[in-house]
Amino acid sequence: MSQKLRPPSVPLVTNDPYLSIWSAVDHLYDDHTCHWTNKRNSMVGIILIDGKPRRFMGKVELVEARPYEEPPSLEQKSLQVDPLTSTYTFAGDGIELEVSFMTPLLLDDLDLLSRPASYVTFRVRSVDGKPHDVKIYFDISGECCVNTPDQEVIWSREIINDQIVSLRMGTEAQPILQRVGDDTRIDWGYFYLAAKGTSDLKTVIHSYNARKRFVETGQLPESDDEQQPRSLVDNPPVMAVVLGLGEINEDWASDYLVLAYDDIHSIEYFGKPLDAYWRRNGMTFADMLVLAVEQYDEIQEKCDTFHSQLINESKDAGGEKYQDILSLAYRQAIAAHKLVCDENGDILFFSKENFSNGCIATVDVSYPSIPLFLHYNPELVKGMMRPIFRYAGSPDWKFDFAPHDVGTYPKANGQVYGENKLEFQMPIEECGNMLIMAAAVSLYEEDASFAKAHWGLLSKWANYLLENGLDPENQLCTDDFAGHLAHNANLSIKAIMGIGAYSIMCKMLNDSVAETKYLMSAKEMASKWEGMARVQDHSKLTFDSESDTWSLKYNLVWDHLFGLHLFSDELKAKELSFYRTKQNQYGTPLDNRNTYTKADWFVWSASMAESKEDFEKMIAPLWDFLNESSSRVPLTDWYDTVTGKQSGFQNRSVVGGLFIQLLNRK
Repeated sequence: MSQKLRPPSVPLVTNDPYLSIWSAVDHLYDDHTCHWTNKRNSMVGIILIDGKPRRFMGKVELVEARPYEEPPSLEQKSLQVDPLTSTYTFAGDGIELEVSFMTPLLLDDLDLLSRPASYVTFRVRSVDGKPHDVKIYFDISGECCVNTPDQEVIWSREIINDQIVSLRMGTEAQPILQRVGDDTRIDWGYFYLAAKGTSDLKTVIHSYNARKRFVETGQLPESDDEQQPRSLVDNPPVMAVVLGLGEINEDWASDYLVLAYDDIHSIEYFGKPLDAYWRRNGMTFADMLVLAVEQYDEIQEKCDTFHSQLINESKDAGGEKYQDILSLAYRQAIAAHKLVCDENGDILFFSKENFSNGCIATVDVSYPSIPLFLHYNPELVKGMMRPIFRYAGSPDWKFDFAPHDVGTYPKANGQVYGENKLEFQMPIEECGNMLIMAAAVSLYEEDASFAKAHWGLLSKWANYLLENGLDPENQLCTDDFAGHLAHNANLSIKAIMGIGAYSIMCKMLNDSVAETKYLMSAKEMASKWEGMARVQDHSKLTFDSESDTWSLKYNLVWDHLFGLHLFSDELKAKELSFYRTKQNQYGTPLDNRNTYTKADWFVWSASMAESKEDFEKMIAPLWDFLNESSSRVPLTDWYDTVTGKQSGFQNRSVVGGLFIQLLNRK
């Protein structure tokens, strides 16, 4: 079996924080597919070749206590993870099978990006010079529409526009937008399995024993008249489809299925339920499915074009390993969000702080993610910031600094982090983040009107940093897992860059007096910083710590990208040289206190390298971590650089930050 990179977990169906199914094994048939939270979301694929069943995805048995001899599998020959697709190739019994999972998250087409629809495409050909009769069985279990298996589900089947056969399953209770939290799965709305209606198409919603029936007989059960509602505990129901491909020869024969989820309402926004972006003009779910089928070829072509663009661009910017890393990170970064509109029709792009605490629209999660979105569509960065501006400008927010979040996903009704107690806030962190993000959007759009619309808050936060930012008091920063820290040198850089970012926006808004004031203040603070933090060959962790302490000064990257030159080039060069001396097998630690690192900050630091070759050398250990780690989870941004094991977090949007090297090419 050959592949460029062995991902720790492979994205299969990745639309949003709820519709998110992965394979956390080397071979697609080694184990059940799962939700990003590691809970089982079983999908099964079986191919019938001249009457002989061969598994290519998942496992048939769903009740662990029941002994069952799984049918033999085809041999998996390769896996290719591209930005929008994951493609497996199998071979055996005279045929070659290609199975491709595609989620068209194209950042320049928000209607398409927001559709809760993914595709599974099957391509089969004969490789032994003989014809073969082929059928493909595919199913999805009811696990994909519940939070826990004891919840009862109902189901139905319908024909849409005389052309699409649609199977549907969801909970009977339908607690829309009621469940909040981190390690949770959606338990409202309906999962759909849809296919073009043909004479060779067979469908059924039945007990999971439909899988066993197909293995034994090559047929589906005759009836889907099963008792409902029913829980998934002892006899989980599945939505099953059989595609009859007929006699296969040397030419590829193909067909596809659409996997989609109707969440009805997506987000609660200050007490009001909001629908997904694709629904903003009144489109129905059935209409969306029809478009998904009608536009299949066009969407496939768009995705292929984008693959070529991003693959070539990332390889040119950072080498082949960087290309692999970005291809794995792309869908995850986007699908950790939900795209909706507010009452004014403005875009809101809500992140979920996955396996961290479940917060929604977290500022210090948005901040590391923005390189991907700046590069392809800065409007989405505005969509991250709008909920924060609205909340910070309301009477409910009592502080002079920026909030951390606006709730717990999917309820965006006000900050929940740290119970809103002052000691658990991140004053310098979030003010700096919001100012840097606003300046970045202004620069990449070449238009500061968005910043102008929120100028009062941005000005308040810039002044807060002027007064409090140079030598931060004991407080949390985005790396809150490391605990409170006083006199944090890297956090001080964040404050200085926030003030510099504000001066950029002043210039763009033709306020030369304010521009001069804040730019000179930032330069003075940077000069003081170097005197307080620098030692012979690096800078310290905190201003009052010993000279042998250190940390990744990843916030310096904006001095590099904004072209402000607040800090000396000599400082940056010495920092990068020093980081290389501290590099372990899987990367450079975050600081001297522990051996763990953050993948986003590690790559941000590397992106300040003077040459592509130096960048490649610095990020190569991250590729090794992904390829070798025993932690089989969607890409984690927090891991140990010695053991290669996950420290925490997975499937977070912050991996959008890994795209920062592409901003160097603007």
